[in-house]
Amino acid sequence: MKRNTIQRALVLKTVRTLRCHPTADEVFSAVVAGFPTISRGTVYRNLKQLSESGEIQTVEVPGGITHFDHCCERHHHVLCLRCGKVFDVDAHYILGLEKRIRDSRGFTILGYDLTFKGVCPDCIRSSQKMRTRATESSETPNQETRP
Repeated sequence: MKRNTIQRALVLKTVRTLRCHPTADEVFSAVVAGFPTISRGTVYRNLKQLSESGEIQTVEVPGGITHFDHCCERHHHVLCLRCGKVFDVDAHYILGLEKRIRDSRGFTILGYDLTFKGVCPDCIRSSQKMRTRATESSETPNQETRP
């Protein structure tokens, strides 16, 4: 068992406080803001240890950056394809789904992670604002100044 250190407690508290599925870099930035002497390696090592001990959950995004979750109950996530943020999904976790999968390659399925993909409300609003500005600027008549 890993010993509880001040750094480990600080990293855990930060993940729990952020509550936003932060990346390792986001956790490091939050920790270093209050404790400028802590190293990136210390934060990363403690994130790994906290995940291995089950105190936080690692959210692997295929082809993306690993995120960390303060909620360790089994649940699903949704990934915003624009900003890369990860959010919880309000859906029941399907227990035993891995036992229903027939594998033709000889795998023993031990579990699964289900990540939905979409566009988050903030990115949708941002896109709508950009479209509105573009429309407004194209509707404004081009005024030429003459001497």
